[in-house]
Amino acid sequence: MSIDTTIAARVAKLARIKVEDEALPALANEFNTILGFIEQLNEVDVEGIEPMTSVTPMQLRRREDVVTDGNQQDKVLFNAPDAREGFFAVPKVVE
Repeated sequence: MSIDTTIAARVAKLARIKVEDEALPALANEFNTILGFIEQLNEVDVEGIEPMTSVTPMQLRRREDVVTDGNQQDKVLFNAPDAREGFFAVPKVVE
């Protein structure tokens, strides 16, 4: 895909960036360079390669993904100025 000055102006408008008409050819060239890099990256075969989490080899700690209440209700409400029936109590602000 090739970006011309018309498309560059449209992208600048959508991004709410003011670009002078004289700068549009340079902007279109930058867009084309970026798209060229993206095309190069798309040519790389990454099938079967795990995503990196760090530049140093390490394993992520994993846990079972289950929904719980954390079993910490007492700790959470301990410093609350007012707690009732297991919830934070706040003053009524809407009448």
